[in-house]
Amino acid sequence: MKKKHFGARIFKRIAAAAIAAACVVSLAACGSNTANEEKIRIGIKFDQPGLGFKKSGTYEGFDVDVARYVANYLGYTDSQIEWKEAPSKQREAMLQNGDVDMIFATYSITDARKQSVSFAGPYFVAGQDLLVRKDDDSIKGPEDLNGKRLCSVTGSTSAVTVKQKFANEVQLMEQPSFAECATALFSGIVDAVTTDDIILAGLAANARGRLKVVGKPFTEEYYGVGIKKGDTELAKKINEALTQMIEDGSWERALKDNTRGTGFKPNPKYNPPVPSEGE
Repeated sequence: MKKKHFGARIFKRIAAAAIAAACVVSLAACGSNTANEEKIRIGIKFDQPGLGFKKSGTYEGFDVDVARYVANYLGYTDSQIEWKEAPSKQREAMLQNGDVDMIFATYSITDARKQSVSFAGPYFVAGQDLLVRKDDDSIKGPEDLNGKRLCSVTGSTSAVTVKQKFANEVQLMEQPSFAECATALFSGIVDAVTTDDIILAGLAANARGRLKVVGKPFTEEYYGVGIKKGDTELAKKINEALTQMIEDGSWERALKDNTRGTGFKPNPKYNPPVPSEGE
């Protein structure tokens, strides 16, 4: 009898190992029946309030909520999610090297990026906008920035876009992070901050009513889920999850929860988007 039990245990272990190996080869192959002990590694930003933010060992924001919903749809529990920081300059390399399985990090879908990675989504369409002090009604759009001081992060093209297309007399200032731009705005060192509207909404939410988003976006940025190049099966599964999230109301709730108190409203012309990329 003992030998039979031992043989059954060995068979079960071999079967479990085979299932786990299949999941490692392709996340999509596991679908909603992912092996119990498998982890899914998801890249997010750690320093963007309202989107991807690490706080006392926990993770919060719209990107985090969308990523968690998708992971649950694929069969992973919250405890099976391993969050990894995905700085903008490292995102492609992280996917190519297999450091992460998916990236949700205000990752705009572009033709240049599709040369090295694939995308699912989009799950949100942002637009470049302006963040100003709550009591400042003099700036209603980028054309009002002539003679004023505008902050963006080092290496970003957002402020340059404003200077080239809307206000050639604007004074540009760069900071290492948007949090530092927001601090400069609080203190009056600059008059406005520019980047994607949903990023600005996160900063405004973190400012407890002292800052506001102007609310007149002047570009479109399609946020996608970065995945390893060519994984169409995973893209299809992610798009199914995003579609369900939009249809069951979870997408709208996540957006409202993470921009509460800012007055932010996504551009209804593009949001919610239709996830169809990468299939």
